[in-house]
Amino acid sequence: MNPIKKFLRERKERISAQAADSGFKKRSLEWTRESMEKQYVYNFEWMGRPIIQYPQDVIALQELIWQVKPDLIIETGIAHGGSIIFSASMLELIGNDGIVVGIDIDIRDHNRKEIESHPMFKRIELIEGSSISEETVAQVDKFTEGRETVLVILDSMHTHEHVLAELTHYAPYVSKHSYVVVLDTFVEDLPRGFFQDRPWDVGNNPKTAVYEYLQDHPEFELDASFENKLMITVAPSGYLKRVS
Repeated sequence: MNPIKKFLRERKERISAQAADSGFKKRSLEWTRESMEKQYVYNFEWMGRPIIQYPQDVIALQELIWQVKPDLIIETGIAHGGSIIFSASMLELIGNDGIVVGIDIDIRDHNRKEIESHPMFKRIELIEGSSISEETVAQVDKFTEGRETVLVILDSMHTHEHVLAELTHYAPYVSKHSYVVVLDTFVEDLPRGFFQDRPWDVGNNPKTAVYEYLQDHPEFELDASFENKLMITVAPSGYLKRVS
């Protein structure tokens, strides 16, 4: 057998086996819970900016962006800017004319300064405002003109209502065979009251919004391949592939 095909077949079999391993899944969720208690997710940077993501999820997003090769990434939630700089750097590696539109309701001055002085800012457009306001959506709409392949990453307010509104506004921009990635769906899988200082909780979070959105949008399907290979991720049931 061709060694490349053999490698890919073995990998596929291995991922399928671990996805069916309930004990592995249980231990992975236990690790996720403890890591969140320790704020482990705040430990990492991308090209000098805090990224506030699991390294595992960064690898998955790298694979996805390289696979899809978008020329527009719409990303809600900016924080320190590491995630949009990561997305911009991937577009730089792909080598097309792609840009990242980053949206946040509050882009703090010190973060804006660092983002705007970063080498990857040449591929970034910043929009300050609520991601679900008509004004913000209208601004984003202008950036979609002439773009062939659009990918969306949602990582702002994690309540059911907010994420469902973001899906309603931004998922229609996603190109066929591309994705909308909804982060922090794992809130549904953690104990009730885990995020005591946040408005989201079990029953009110990105995953519940995803499930409701999919009920009326057959053009999207859940792609479990990413969570199955990662096992540790903030986005179980969070990769929605546009199939029609």
